Amino acid sequence: MTLAAPTLDYERSPGAAKLFRRPRFLQGIGVREVRLTTGLIMFSYLLTHFFNHALGLVSLDTMQWWLDYHIAFWRNPVVAFLFYSSAATHFCLGLWALYQRRHFRYFGIELAQLVLGLSIPLILIFHFAAVRLSSTLYGRIPAYQNILFAYWVVRFYLQPWTQILLLCVAWTHACIGLYFWLRLRPFFKWAAPFLLGGAILLPTLALVGVNDGAREVIRLKADPKWRAEHLTPIPPAQRQALDDIIFYFPFGYAGLIGLVFVARAGRALAERRRGMITLTYPDRQIRVPKGFSVLEGSLRFNVPHASVCGGRARCSTCRVRVISDRSVLPRPSGRELHVLRRVGAGADPAIRLACQLRPVTDVAFIPILPPLIGAEFVRSRRRINLGQERYIVSMFVDMRGSSRFAEERLPFDAIFLVNRFLDAASKAVVDCGGQPNQFLGDGLLALFGIDVDGPTACRQALRAAAMVAANVEHLNHQLATDLPEPIQFGIGIHGGDVIIGDIGYRERTVFTALGDAVNVAARLQDMTKTLGCTVIVSQDVLTTAGVSGEPLDYARVEVRGREEQIAVRTGSDPTVLSSLLEAEPVPDTSAYTAAASQ
Repeated sequence: MTLAAPTLDYERSPGAAKLFRRPRFLQGIGVREVRLTTGLIMFSYLLTHFFNHALGLVSLDTMQWWLDYHIAFWRNPVVAFLFYSSAATHFCLGLWALYQRRHFRYFGIELAQLVLGLSIPLILIFHFAAVRLSSTLYGRIPAYQNILFAYWVVRFYLQPWTQILLLCVAWTHACIGLYFWLRLRPFFKWAAPFLLGGAILLPTLALVGVNDGAREVIRLKADPKWRAEHLTPIPPAQRQALDDIIFYFPFGYAGLIGLVFVARAGRALAERRRGMITLTYPDRQIRVPKGFSVLEGSLRFNVPHASVCGGRARCSTCRVRVISDRSVLPRPSGRELHVLRRVGAGADPAIRLACQLRPVTDVAFIPILPPLIGAEFVRSRRRINLGQERYIVSMFVDMRGSSRFAEERLPFDAIFLVNRFLDAASKAVVDCGGQPNQFLGDGLLALFGIDVDGPTACRQALRAAAMVAANVEHLNHQLATDLPEPIQFGIGIHGGDVIIGDIGYRERTVFTALGDAVNVAARLQDMTKTLGCTVIVSQDVLTTAGVSGEPLDYARVEVRGREEQIAVRTGSDPTVLSSLLEAEPVPDTSAYTAAASQ
């Protein structure tokens, strides 16, 4: 049954939609993209800073030499504004994400990222106050010898451990974020070992470099002249002011986090007052407050739902097909449209992202992808075939006598022979432009016409049948000493309009064709046994291919499931089909292509 889809407002008036639509290059930018960009800016700071630490493996002077360049770049007014605005934006968007999240069912790695991210300001305040605030408030010039002396000598009981902890926490939080982003990229599979090596090597070198630099400072501090020249202690009043900032900061930070949870509680009360809506899945219904996204409803009620990116509107695996009234749904955001266009679903208003769709009334839908789908699916850029009607030529190839052979030989020998036969048939199909679609015991279903027009598909199928015969003859020659008699087979070919798409359950889906034409091809292959021939081709396929088929015998046969007989050509030598194609001109397919496009 086909459900008629009402037209949405933004589809009725394309002129008005264009007036309010963001430029195409901005439509893919959302809150999470801004958060990612600001995170990358801060990660670039970590890279240069950790590299600076690692230079301690060379010498303290080398560390200070690179620090001068590091400061000159990152404290440039433009760069400094970009960096600190990125840090503030990233932090605020992190709190916004915490406020927006309507459940706390985290995976282990997600929970680690959240805890590490929230703990960074508490650990960072020690280093930020001692270095950045002292420089801004009191004009102190950052120098490694002063910092390392203060951390490893003056306050050795606390400061070194907080800096080591800060380094590990900030780096791990950043690497988890990069992992969530990069794991969906096609290159991630081969680049992952190198990325992991760099993620482990750089902080390790930074820790060892800082430790070596501190040991050099401890050795040099015994020289009074060096101390007088390089160490400038902080006046007690300035130190006390910085210590006060460090002491009171956690209270203000805890209050800020508390405000987020107070806001969450207020939102929950408001949502309950607005009422509940029903989300209808193919096998169940759930009730959620208005304002929940479809994916959040699935997670709250433990409904299996694909979401590789965790609801970040990146992977598109959570998409659903809405089967209820779509006119009452909120229009998709620019980010949602961008992601849907990327996977070829932007033109279908029934397809929505579950992580972005926040219905305000009851909605029924069908999840498109299996719930257990993984990141490999996204990396490989596989497309989901939702179903389309197309002219397809189906060819069934079946091996004769395999059951008797299996009874007389060892299981290994039987499997070996069947696999060699299917390999020979499949190679012929692929070489001629077709697609081996299903392996049914010792038989094969091949499809032609998935990417080409009907006449071309028919000619490909006829040529493939001839090549199957040639390949099997070559196989018989190779196994002549091992087989009591040559391998026999039957081929049935028929074409017609069928439905092609992904069929199956959850992760066990296959791309195949459904329709009367496929069934007829299977019946024709079965008839080769009763008619005592090797190949049966429907006359429709020959006519569409532009050949007469006269070298083959003409017949009209009854096909189970059909009231009328169909015209076919039968023969015992499929190689005749190849010579038939070469002898007759290639048909003009322009009219067919134009009709198909209409």
